[in-house]
Amino acid sequence: MTTDHRPRPTGLALTHEVGSAIAVHLDGIDILRYTYRPDTVQRESPKPYLHPVRTAGGALVTLTRPHDHVWHTGIAWALPHVGDDNFWGGPTFTGTAYEQLANNGRSEHVAVTDARADPGEVRFAHTLAWITEDGRHLVGEERALTVRPAAGDWTLTFETRMRNVSGRDLSIGSPTTKGRENAGYGGLFWRGPRSFTGGTLHTPDGSGGEELRGTRHAWMGFTGLHDGTAAASSIVIVDDERNPAHPPQWFARTEEFAGLCPAPFFSEELPFGVGETLEFRYAVVVADGAAGDGRAAALAASGRDALERARSGRADHHDSAPTTAPAAPTRKDPHA
Repeated sequence: MTTDHRPRPTGLALTHEVGSAIAVHLDGIDILRYTYRPDTVQRESPKPYLHPVRTAGGALVTLTRPHDHVWHTGIAWALPHVGDDNFWGGPTFTGTAYEQLANNGRSEHVAVTDARADPGEVRFAHTLAWITEDGRHLVGEERALTVRPAAGDWTLTFETRMRNVSGRDLSIGSPTTKGRENAGYGGLFWRGPRSFTGGTLHTPDGSGGEELRGTRHAWMGFTGLHDGTAAASSIVIVDDERNPAHPPQWFARTEEFAGLCPAPFFSEELPFGVGETLEFRYAVVVADGAAGDGRAAALAASGRDALERARSGRADHHDSAPTTAPAAPTRKDPHA
């Protein structure tokens, strides 16, 4: 056996597979891959997603296409009810049951607007068009992802501006707004590794399990254990105070699988008027180790700091951003 004694690279780096994905590296560890043009089948509502996502120590904290819900893809911005269309994937809850309808839309990459790595920050931004299964252009989106290291951990800031270009009023909801109790998923959704099942949820009011689903908090965290090492890793998601419905209800799962989602449409539909722009911003803090005994609150504070920096740093950009939505793609094959 040979040992590689070469020094590990330090700092942040970005690799761009043009037209497909980016990868972010921290001190030689591949901490995330963002696939912005996936080859997902229509039934699973194709959308950009983050997987694999790893801690600074290299532990994997996401799962993609699990057999129980193949449309779960690591970390993704996914909405099950945008008007009558499904941008989550799989069947749609119709009021009494789930049915597989011809309404699985896609969130399609249009153009990269920023891709750069500075010593303390990696940033990637692009525009997207939300297209229904029958080809209607509903939403134009501007999205930005920023990665920053902090005290051995790292934070992803996720920002989106969505404009209703459908020509009609829409609403954004969840299975709960359609009548299914405590199933208010939709928004920035994280699916954890299978070994995280049975993990611990953390909130500003304390820790617990599945009973915390549907409760309102400014942030929520999850600690799980890894197969093979039994080591712990944690993820904390922080909701920006300016987001609609802040503090949100949380769609959180620990028993059947590990999942976490600040859900601004959990129990009430959010009106999305024609020509209106909705903005959402989140911080996702990824850490090695457990988050009990107050550590989750410290990680959340790091996330809030990242959100404040994002707000102040993007204010001028937002003020000068174009008011027109990105054009719909012209090619017929969304995966060409």
